Amino acid sequence: MAQTITVTGMSCGGCESTVESALEELDGVSAVSADNESDSVTVEGDADTDAIVAAIEDAGYEPAV
Repeated sequence: MAQTITVTGMSCGGCESTVESALEELDGVSAVSADNESDSVTVEGDADTDAIVAAIEDAGYEPAV
């Protein structure tokens, strides 16, 4: 299952990498794709939405679910 979440605060490829790395550490995540131009991240797998949101916040960005 894929989840797409709006993430504000990403402004470059480094930001995308930071968010992707944080989410790749979660159990149940099989793939992650962040896009700063659309302010979104798509997470493939069965990770808990609350865990995804918390990981984005811990990485320093603001998720909007």
